[in-house]
Amino acid sequence: MSKLKVLVADDHRLIVNAIRIALEDTEDIEVVAETSSGASVLPLIESTQPDIVLLDIMMPQMDGLTCLERIGKRFPDVKVLMVSAVDDPTLIQTAFDRGARAFVAKHVDPRDLASVIRQANEGTVYQPLGLRETKENGHVRLPDNATLTDSQLNVLQALTRGLSNKEIARELWLSEQTVKFHLSNIYRALGVGSRAEAIRYAYQHALVENPLFERV
Repeated sequence: MSKLKVLVADDHRLIVNAIRIALEDTEDIEVVAETSSGASVLPLIESTQPDIVLLDIMMPQMDGLTCLERIGKRFPDVKVLMVSAVDDPTLIQTAFDRGARAFVAKHVDPRDLASVIRQANEGTVYQPLGLRETKENGHVRLPDNATLTDSQLNVLQALTRGLSNKEIARELWLSEQTVKFHLSNIYRALGVGSRAEAIRYAYQHALVENPLFERV
């Protein structure tokens, strides 16, 4: 029986090792290559010809979403499963829109990973796996049907306290790139174009407490 060939791309060695361990006892799946750099994913696909790529979203040199798009253009037969510690619904939808076959949160049970890989290879678009339960399906409802995820709300609350992107990243245990990603989605959801406008919106709509603004 031929094995499914898997390429693992993640800049955290612990995650790579965990994936390898989770798959090493399977009879039909083989890890053929590993990389910690987004820029090396395409050359490795060309040299190892994997069936599946497990791709982290936050990768150095080339982020996972950009890499995903380029894989789709150059290697349309290769299935890509996105792997991320960020379980933001907007991010998940973006990954699916760009061609991902599955989205796997890093806190998923490793015993489920082989099944996801098999389903993706069979052509099933696997729904997000390993996401934590949050209130109202992970969203905070805002006026005009806009929504913020819990992660975005945490970033917004930190923003209203005057923290820089670097300080927000440190406080919430995120990368600065992730903070910037959240901020761009927050601005779009609120219909604003700057930090000051986002803060004002948060105060006016009682997303955070501030006695200087009257709630609406």
